[in-house]
Amino acid sequence: MGDVVPFQRPAKKRPKQGLCQHGYHKWTVVKDTEFDSKQGKLVTRYQCQRCGKQKVEAR
Repeated sequence: MGDVVPFQRPAKKRPKQGLCQHGYHKWTVVKDTEFDSKQGKLVTRYQCQRCGKQKVEAR
């Protein structure tokens, strides 16, 4: 008679950036304050903690 192999359920695969893929980023302010010469305004840079995507907002 052969060896008995224990049954294991496959692990659920989750994407690393599941929320970011659907537009739910976790934005944090990058501490560098920059001046945009084209717009003539101060701009604030944001970076997502999960995926690293950046966005810029002018004030």
